[in-house]
Amino acid sequence: MESLDDPADRGAGLAALRVVAEAYGGLGLVASQAGISRESLYRALSPKGNPTLKTLIAILQTVGMRLSVEAATPIPG
Repeated sequence: MESLDDPADRGAGLAALRVVAEAYGGLGLVASQAGISRESLYRALSPKGNPTLKTLIAILQTVGMRLSVEAATPIPG
């Protein structure tokens, strides 16, 4: 999922998340449980998708994952 951090490779990360959502029970179920429309989910997880943070977190929580943030470089001190 690190590819979500790279705009040039974001499509691969979204495709991976789509596979997870499909394995979870299908995009319709994930959309319903995440509180978003199927159309929004399909659009968010398309190769050129650009989901909002709210949508991404809802999808991740639904499939039992979470978003983590870490420093890109070590913090001095």
